[in-house]
Formats: sequence, structure tokens, C-alpha cells
Amino acid sequence: MVMPNSTTNLPNGVTNVLDATAATLGSFRAPDPTRLHTWFDDFDDYTTAEWVITSTGSSTIAVQNEDGGVLKVTTGASEDDGSWFQWSGNTLATVAETFKWEAGRGLWFKARLKVDDITESDYQLGLIITDTTPLDASDGFWFVKVDGATALNFKAVKNSTATTLSVGTPVADTYFTIGFWWDPDLGVLTVYYNDNPVASSPVTANFCDDEELAVSFGILTGEGNACSLSLDYLLVAKDRQATVA
Repeated sequence: MVMPNSTTNLPNGVTNVLDATAATLGSFRAPDPTRLHTWFDDFDDYTTAEWVITSTGSSTIAVQNEDGGVLKVTTGASEDDGSWFQWSGNTLATVAETFKWEAGRGLWFKARLKVDDITESDYQLGLIITDTTPLDASDGFWFVKVDGATALNFKAVKNSTATTLSVGTPVADTYFTIGFWWDPDLGVLTVYYNDNPVASSPVTANFCDDEELAVSFGILTGEGNACSLSLDYLLVAKDRQATVA
């Protein structure tokens, strides 16, 4: 008689360690978490002090009674009311820029979100240099939708010069995912919408490689009505070591 769950398919675990016989975590029975610098928030909680927040008007910011953990930002009801968030690492008034693009190291970004007014709003998510008006930031990698439009774009910006890629057209009040991956082996950045690749760029002239960047997001209303951004999760990860030939 075979007992349920009596089979161990991977008795020695799995590993991403390049030299499993010599490395510290070569015998570790799971992938080595130190291979990546990882920032992830599932928004089961929210601490104001973890962010530098630039607000116009009065925004409401709260974790929702919603499965999966969702942070909802609701703007005030005057045009251009809203809030921008940049990671501070619980340092209150100081933005913590903890990521930097490097050609030889993989970089991943992914978020799941929805916006209730898909036209009369500005919203933005990505890695952005410290800036209280991030829509015109000089450096970074971000997804952005501007007031009056419905199409979402991705921008890689260095010294205020941008490479822009089309992403998609989200549906109002409907969750969608966005993300990008820099492949250091192929030298290509690929952008994803709802987990499908939709655009790519092998041209890195406008990729910010001389500035550290902060995890950032935010929303503004584009008319005299409140609008909201519901953020389910946000992930950023980068290889700690350069690609090995």
C-alpha cells in the first residue's frame, strides 16, 4: 500500500548555486535567496513611515478588506489632487534609493493593480530618482498613464531623455499586471502586460546607469472627482552578481 504524500521527488532540494560543491549554500535545500536583492510588498499592512509621500489635497490611504492584501489610494476631489510614494525604508523624510540598473545584472519588476477612472487620472509605478513631481523625473524606469489618455506606456529615462514603449490599454476598475525584465545575456529589456510580452528594447542609450533609484508609485485625479489606485503587490529584484559567461 502506498501512503499519500510518501514520495519525495527532490530529496536533495533544488539550487541556483553555480558551484554547489564549494559555495556556502551549496547544500541548501531551496534556491539561494542571497543571489537576488529582492523588494516585495503584498500590502497586507501599510506603514506611513516607510514612504516619503508628496500629496496635493487630502488622499485616503488604507489596506482594504480584500483577499490578497490590497493598498488603496483615493485622491481628493479637486483636479490634480493625489499622492506620490517613494520608498524610505522607515527613514521618514529621506527617500531610500536602493536599486540601480547595470547592464550585466538581471533586473525584474512586477505589479498588480487597478484604477477606477482609467481616463481622468495620472498614475505611475516603477524605479524613479528622488523627485516630488515624478511624472517629469529625469531618471528611472517606470510605467505611466497620463491624464486624458487611456493607453499605458513604459519609459526608460536617463538625464531627461526617454525610450518609450507601448504597453496596453487597461480596463477601468479591473485588475491587471505589468512588469519588465532586463536580460543581461541578450541585452534586451522586455515589457509585460498581463504576463504577456508586449514590447522590447535592445537600445540602452536612455537606460539610467548612473543613478540609484527608489521604488515609487502614485496617482493624481485629472478632474474634479476623486479617483483611486488599488495596488495588490509590487516586486523588484536584481541579480547581486554579474552574469557569468
